[in-house]
Amino acid sequence: MTKSEELFKKAQNIMPGGVNSPVRAFNSVKRTPFFVDSAKGAYIYDVDGNKYIDYVCSWGPGILGHAHPRVIEAVKKVCEKGLTFGAPTEKEIILDELIRKCVPSMEMMRLVSSGTEAVMSAVRVARGFTGRDKIIKFTGCYHGHSDGLLMRAGSGVLTEAIPDSAGVPKGYAKYTLLADYNDENSVRELMQQCGEEVACIVVEPVAANMGVVPPTSTFLKFLREITNQYGALLIFDEVITGFRLSLGGAQEYYGIKPDLSAFGKIVGGGMPLAVYGGRKDVMSCVAPIGAVYQAGTLSGNPVAVTAGIETLKILIENQEIYSEIDKNTAIIEDAYKSIGLQTKRVGSLMSVFFTDNPINSYKEVATCDTDKFAAYFNHMLTHGIYVAPSQFEAMFVSVAHSADVIEQTVDVVAKYGKNV
Repeated sequence: MTKSEELFKKAQNIMPGGVNSPVRAFNSVKRTPFFVDSAKGAYIYDVDGNKYIDYVCSWGPGILGHAHPRVIEAVKKVCEKGLTFGAPTEKEIILDELIRKCVPSMEMMRLVSSGTEAVMSAVRVARGFTGRDKIIKFTGCYHGHSDGLLMRAGSGVLTEAIPDSAGVPKGYAKYTLLADYNDENSVRELMQQCGEEVACIVVEPVAANMGVVPPTSTFLKFLREITNQYGALLIFDEVITGFRLSLGGAQEYYGIKPDLSAFGKIVGGGMPLAVYGGRKDVMSCVAPIGAVYQAGTLSGNPVAVTAGIETLKILIENQEIYSEIDKNTAIIEDAYKSIGLQTKRVGSLMSVFFTDNPINSYKEVATCDTDKFAAYFNHMLTHGIYVAPSQFEAMFVSVAHSADVIEQTVDVVAKYGKNV
């Protein structure tokens, strides 16, 4: 028995499924998870001494690679002054100003501790500002595990949503309407039916939680126009796309300005940190100057904020990072295509889909062969490459993935192609 297997057996006695987040259990790929000992650059090391090229990058924030020296040094220094105070620090202002410099739509913002908290809070603000209760989200888009957003479609997009998790009261569901990502008609029908009751449309501008599914050329522009038409707010969940597709996130990449945005992952340099914000008139609804309440003792804690400041400074100072990681991701994409696999990519976000159907929405994603994905995952891991242990997650490339690392990855993909 390996040390990872021993630890997993022990963990199962004290944590649900032996993990603190479901996908870590490796259930969908039919194996025991490895336990991490350390990570550096493009590599992650497990407790059994195995070394893997890491394309999970802590589910996105590792755009600079693991343990970037500048970020680590800054965090070490700030830790000596104390970990958290539950009181304001100047660093919060510095980070907010960096965010606004990169993302002009963030006129006023609030730091929080997770992407779930950021999106949940943005939706609450939208309801408080508009005085409306209903929201529209898209099947296959994940916005965290808050009650009102854990919904899936019923018999059709015009039916009431039903909770996607036990423990969510059905009463929440009647306020959450489901549309199909990239399907403008599904949104139009909902808005024609009850647009005057809709507070906001919340969307991942690039869907990245059903695998990477890019928006069609007109979809985001359509969402901007129809929310304006009905007086609803448009919320971009950029927890994954923010500071990864560009310094200004997906909204800069596609040229669409939302009313509110939620950012996570990279904004904290990998530490527990997120932010929501947008139009100043909308964010003025938030307590203590408005009636929408939201609070958090650890919001804007100095350690996470410091990691975020250093990460954003590095990205601002070295904007060639974006063209470099985009180029390297395209090389990997070409390797998959050369063995006949379907891919979807936006910048340094990419997924491989095990289906012959074209991928534009959750309906097509649901046709993927998860057994074939599991075989592929095990091939990659056996050959020293760690990709997300789920068909429905993204592959992330960092600046630490050097030419040699990319070449090794291409070789492993080619070997997989010869075996299928």
